[in-house]
Amino acid sequence: MRTIIKNLILSAALLPALGLTSCSSLEDGSYVDPITQYEKIGGTWVLKSITQVDETNSRSMTLTDQFDFESFSISLNTDADNEPTTFAVTGNAPKLLPASGTWHLDNPFVNSDGSPAVITLEGGQRLTVTAVPGATSTLEFKLTRTSGGNPFVSYVYNLAPAN
Repeated sequence: MRTIIKNLILSAALLPALGLTSCSSLEDGSYVDPITQYEKIGGTWVLKSITQVDETNSRSMTLTDQFDFESFSISLNTDADNEPTTFAVTGNAPKLLPASGTWHLDNPFVNSDGSPAVITLEGGQRLTVTAVPGATSTLEFKLTRTSGGNPFVSYVYNLAPAN
């Protein structure tokens, strides 16, 4: 009987205290827009490596030290609102990409179905993004050439931010 009375007294004492703590309001900050892929991809990028992949047999060959690819850089410019504007490719590497124009992503956010982001350059050339800066500062995209709708060769650009 004594134990029951003690428990009732304890419950009566704790109940109001619990009620007071549940009424507090916590300010957790104001709303901020979600981070877009443009914020991660925008900027000037220099080539770390480029690999040519034969899509018919999956053989690959590193081209980084050939054809002056070391001089390649690409600027993916954005405006003050992180919306894409223009791009420019510089260097003496073979002209696999247009020299300049406008660019955009098919979706400014990560695709919910897990498919890779796609950069579309002016003129319709499409680059499949295979690595987005995040845990590392690497941007990687793949340019795939097709014939009759069938891929035959890809170029995988591995890029680092320009200093």
